[in-house]
Amino acid sequence: MKSLIRSMTALLVAILPATAQETSTPTLQANAIPAVLEKAVDRFIRPGYRDFRDRAGDFEDAMQALCATPSQEQLTAARDTFVKTVEAWSKIEIVRVGPAIEANRFERILFYPDRKSTGLKQVQALLANPDESATRAETLREKSVAMQGLGAAEFVLYGTDFELLLREPNGFRCRYGAAIAGNLEHLGSELAAEWDEPSGVQDAWKHPGADNAYFRDNREAMTALLGILVHGAEAVRDQRIETFYKGEDAKTLPRQAIFWRSGLTFASIRGNFEGMRTLIDQSDMQELLDPGSRSIVTSIDFVLKSLIRTAGAVSPDVETAVTSPEERSRLDFLLLNGKDLILRLNDDFGGALGLGAGFSFSDGD
Repeated sequence: MKSLIRSMTALLVAILPATAQETSTPTLQANAIPAVLEKAVDRFIRPGYRDFRDRAGDFEDAMQALCATPSQEQLTAARDTFVKTVEAWSKIEIVRVGPAIEANRFERILFYPDRKSTGLKQVQALLANPDESATRAETLREKSVAMQGLGAAEFVLYGTDFELLLREPNGFRCRYGAAIAGNLEHLGSELAAEWDEPSGVQDAWKHPGADNAYFRDNREAMTALLGILVHGAEAVRDQRIETFYKGEDAKTLPRQAIFWRSGLTFASIRGNFEGMRTLIDQSDMQELLDPGSRSIVTSIDFVLKSLIRTAGAVSPDVETAVTSPEERSRLDFLLLNGKDLILRLNDDFGGALGLGAGFSFSDGD
């Protein structure tokens, strides 16, 4: 299996650059920028936040039902809605701009990476010494960001002593979990409302100009759109995978992986890649290039599909994923081709858009 993955990787690396370079001087189609920006907002960003809001609302309902009548059936339902909430967030998570990074919303939804286990310690301390103000969403949001998002919810549902959820109606642990879900729904509603406001951030993206607080012109907005993809790809490789797996000879840290308790590590990673692919597709980003150069976007799509497929094939048990030779080969594939994706987005697509040699989103240019 390992040799097969390496062969696939070699084929990917060998074939795609030639495809991407069929046209040596790609030209930006500047007249396509407004439509691409509008589609990115209306077809991807706004629906993505609405979906997260709705899934978080379902999660809150399920947690409240579990608290009222604890049972294995209700716990399973609560976990199922948590999974759907994680999946919805993973797809829109790549949009680390605008309202998502204001008022600490991003960290309040997902505090990660948590290399010093700050969030874990705070959640464990709360469960050991209950504080009723953590059982109401409106007061929970005043506490540490690490105590009010998806990571905290995961520990409530899957962490040590999760069985307490089944022992008594309206127990503290369950009411705390319901407050987290309510807080997530509130944050999702805020994000959806911010982007749905016609004169708000969506207008800034759709109509750059001298008086625009975000973008002075279309090229700045276009660069920000590509930046969402580049930074998203970097976050998956550097913060999601390399946090626990850096390659064959490096020490593995499976319990540093995101969502390892719930087995959603690779579902989350796959969702990130799916979000990137959906953004490119729904915004018609290939329209930014002349027809002879659109193979650049085709090659990026090919890499993303390969990454999505491989992430979906990795064992949900991170301990197994980092110890099994077959599973490690899939992780190696994700690392290698994750890097390739970053280069194709930053260098190939960025270069084709006229960002210039040496431009790098990583450098903050």
